[in-house]
Amino acid sequence: MAADNSTSGPHTPQPQLSVTDIVIVTVYFALNVAVGIWIGASLFASSEGSGLFIGLAGSGAAGGVAVAGFEWNVSSQRATYVLLALAWVFVPIYISSGDMVRAPCQGFKAQCRDHNESVGLGLAPEKLQALNTGHGLRVALAPGSYLLQIVTMPEYIQKRYGGQRIRMYLSVLSLLLSVFTKISIDLYAGALFVHVCLGWNFYLSTVLMLAITAVYTIAGGLAAVIYTDALQTLIMVVGAVVLTIRAFGQIGGYKQLAAAYAQAVPTRTIANTSCHLPRTDAMHMFRDPYTGDLPWTGMTFGLTIIAAWYWCTDQVIVQRSLSARDLNHAKAGSILASYLKMLPMGLMIMPGMISRALFPGV
Repeated sequence: MAADNSTSGPHTPQPQLSVTDIVIVTVYFALNVAVGIWIGASLFASSEGSGLFIGLAGSGAAGGVAVAGFEWNVSSQRATYVLLALAWVFVPIYISSGDMVRAPCQGFKAQCRDHNESVGLGLAPEKLQALNTGHGLRVALAPGSYLLQIVTMPEYIQKRYGGQRIRMYLSVLSLLLSVFTKISIDLYAGALFVHVCLGWNFYLSTVLMLAITAVYTIAGGLAAVIYTDALQTLIMVVGAVVLTIRAFGQIGGYKQLAAAYAQAVPTRTIANTSCHLPRTDAMHMFRDPYTGDLPWTGMTFGLTIIAAWYWCTDQVIVQRSLSARDLNHAKAGSILASYLKMLPMGLMIMPGMISRALFPGV
């Protein structure tokens, strides 16, 4: 009988990754993330302000971990594509709607090569030829011309649909939404922090914060805002990590958290109601579509639509990606932001639950 020379037996050793392979893969992913560190950190800070930090902790204390679906619907494995679609699909579309301008190469921000090429972010109009290079997308232009990029969403809407009124409408709508849903809450939280820590007048603290923000924004432009966002991201993440470590050390671990949270009934309650009682499904992400406060159907399908609107069309978010040096930086920023959006579950929501377990009467 001929010997079996097959190498597919059950005891055949499988290929193993060497230390060199692991180092190369690790360095590759680290470089991809490092390239977009400013954009990614700014995207994260733009969505995770002080108001949302406090809100997630409070929602976790009130109802458990399911509120993390608002964060993970953007960055979890099934919905990472919403954030990544911003850089891979929407940003090239936005930039390709830019205007062709006839002008000498000297004196313009566009980097021209031999008066025939310009390094740009996105895809060119139909008459241009986009060439893949190591510097993002190199767009071949006619001699003495460059591509004027879109930098705001109202500007893109005007290019897409025409007319000044729709641009003005979107500008005013974006401003009002930003003021009443984000800026006012962040200002209140910041002024309250200064008032409690330094003892300053609450309204004086608010005016002071507005003045400081206006000075560095007007003087430094969007670059100053992005660098400030990156610093805020570092402070938030480091502070949240320290808080989480101390909180879990105080409660004794995840299992003890689940048991203590179930017994965390406040001393002051409202008669004939059950809203003060901890939910029995507090540790469940996917809740009953009929009896759950956050049904899994809405969290899975409904929030994905909202996430696509927020991350791919909102002026505050899109402008960060449009300010990237090139398309590679925009993509790396989206990747980093999606990783950072996984953190609130452990760094914000669970510490809020621990606070209820440790101080149920507060």
